[in-house]
Formats: sequence, structure tokens, C-alpha cells
Amino acid sequence: MKPANRHLRLALVVIAVLLLAGGSLGYVLHARQRDRPPQQAEADGSFGLAEPGLYFRDSATGRVARLPGREAPRVTGGPSCERFYAAGERALCLRKLPGIPARTQALVLDRRLREVRRVTVPGIPNRARVSASGQLLSWTAFAVGDSYAASGFSTRTSVLDLRTGYLIKSIEDIPLTIDGSRYHAPDVNYWGVTFARDDNRFYATVSSRGRTHLVEGDLRGWSAKALRENVECPSLSPDNTRIAFKKKVSGDPRAPWRLYVLDLAGMREHPLAERRGVDDQAAWLDDSTLGYALPGRGGRASDIWSVPADGTGQPRLVAPGGSSPVAVR
Repeated sequence: MKPANRHLRLALVVIAVLLLAGGSLGYVLHARQRDRPPQQAEADGSFGLAEPGLYFRDSATGRVARLPGREAPRVTGGPSCERFYAAGERALCLRKLPGIPARTQALVLDRRLREVRRVTVPGIPNRARVSASGQLLSWTAFAVGDSYAASGFSTRTSVLDLRTGYLIKSIEDIPLTIDGSRYHAPDVNYWGVTFARDDNRFYATVSSRGRTHLVEGDLRGWSAKALRENVECPSLSPDNTRIAFKKKVSGDPRAPWRLYVLDLAGMREHPLAERRGVDDQAAWLDDSTLGYALPGRGGRASDIWSVPADGTGQPRLVAPGGSSPVAVR
């Protein structure tokens, strides 16, 4: 082979190697950029809970936003959260931390949405609630799986008492009574806590052996008793007389639940006008209206809807591209 041909072949090989290396480096950099978690923004200085309105997670930005009124545009600028709730003088923001295994960061915030305390627990952010006084906070994370419709899921539900600073990492150890007898099982899971106004009594869902129950808990007495079967994600009304919940009404994994309201005095329940499957812990926007998230239209992750709590009326779209609604007064 002539020297000129050898030099030409060598040059072509070098160019090919450089192109491959550059392509590989570009792919690696692109993959790293793609897999990098989004920046966790804190609240802007002018954004807080001082203004009344509907607060929620904005799907486009991942940050907390506010709707001042029905016709007013949304105001953005809150912290980045996967789940959000607020009441009294405190707010709760759940974030999914990067890496494996999954971890959830629970941020306790003041009314300016500045961090007061943080707790990190295993799992994926799922439910968040704050008592009316702002003194008790609870969150649920999926430890295994990421859907209540799937079998084999596992949850961890924590309660934080800001009066004492005491953290209950998991309420699974609370003595549980079902059908009048002390209940023991290795597969007990709690989720969806909602607090009464006395900052002691709470309601939650407990599941075991394929059944779900509404339980009433006593924090000071450290006990819980089952009240009713087939109740999930309870939400206690502002007057503490009713519980909104999702009830399993179908074996269809795409839409197994429907929203109901239970009158605690007579233990009577009625379905709401929302007939679509709701996989959310509904929030009471006022004494007569519930807010909740549904899969979004046009490719949006979720939309916020509202419906009357008495079973009348029709669902109304409140905030396209939103989730975790809470009314701040």
C-alpha cells in the first residue's frame, strides 16, 4: 500500500474515532441533563399565605400557586412541592429527593412559606395534611409501589406535633381495634390522615388483608378503632361533622373509586355528582364544596375540580394544570 493511502486511511480512522467519542460524550451529557432532578425553588419573597384564595401545586412549574378568585389569573411564586397543604400558621410541602431508594422530604413552613423544620423519610410523596390550628402535621409516603390500585403496595404515615416537637415516624404501631377486638397483622398500612379541631382526634384509612377501613384515632390515648369498611383518603369537614372519602365501587383498575360523603352522626353516606374515578384526598374548600385532582386534559398531568358536598350540582373545572388544592382564608 502506498504511503499516501496509508496516511489517508489513518486519518479517516482517527476522524471516525473522534466522531464516535464526541457522540458518546454528547449522549452521556444529554442523559445526565435529562435525568437531573429539577431545581427545587423556594418561595419568592412576596409570595405567602397572607392573601386568601385557592392554593395549589402548579403542574407546569412544580411550584405552589394561588388563585385569588374565580376570574382572576393564577399567581405563581411558591416553593417547589410534590404535595402541599396549609392551615393555621403552618404549611406542609412534600418533595421527592433524587436518587435510589426513593426518599421524601417533608418541609414545615410558616405563613411566609419559609422553612421551619424538615424531616426526611423513605418513599414517594403521597398525602399531606395540617390540622386547623397548624399544630399537627401528617404525611404519607409510598414505601413500595406508587398506586393504591396496585397490589403489594406499602405506605408509611408520620405525624408531627409542633407543640412538643415530637415526631411519630409511623403510626402503624398504634393499637388497633376492628370489630371490637384488638387487631394484629403484618400487612397493616395507614394513609390519608385528617385531624379534628381538638388537635387530638384524627381519622385515617387502614388496610389489611385486602380490606380498607375508616379508623378514628386518639393521639393522647394512643389508640385507634375501625368505624366503617371501604373508606379511603378521608377528609374531615370544617365543622367536623362529615367526612369526604373515596369509595371503591368497581374492579376496573382505571377507575375503581367514586367520591362520597359520610355523615358521622348517623353514619349515612351519599355519592357526589362527580362520577369519574378520583384517586385523591379531597379537600374541603368551604363547608359545602370539595376540591380534588383528576388526570388532566390535553396532556396535562392533572386538573383541579370542585363539586358540591351534598350530592347535587355538577363538577366544575377550577384550575387546569393543578393538584393539591387547599383554601386559605
